Amino acid sequence: MFAIFLTLIVIVAFLLIVVIMVQNPKGGGLSSSFGGGGAQIGGAQKTTDFLDKSTWTLATVLLVLILLSNVAIMGNNSTESRVIGGDNAAPATEIPAQENTTIPAETNTTEDAE
Repeated sequence: MFAIFLTLIVIVAFLLIVVIMVQNPKGGGLSSSFGGGGAQIGGAQKTTDFLDKSTWTLATVLLVLILLSNVAIMGNNSTESRVIGGDNAAPATEIPAQENTTIPAETNTTEDAE
């Protein structure tokens, strides 16, 4: 399920990059290639509106997909933890006790050099 969300996120992010790169913040970009500024009656103003709306729509879709992918990841983790902690879990094996190795106490072997 996460792979589907990841694929959709990559596609939407690519489309968002393309739409943003087509725009020009100074009124140029794709709309200027159709013949000029906002005073034109034709499609220049509508192109700018379309690019603006598509930017917001793609950004919203990207955010929703990211949140849904997080829910999908959390759903997978809770399923795994239920299976691990459920009745089908393998019994725990005991760790064998290590031999008691004691370190001999240090004896005072220094000689008094008076």
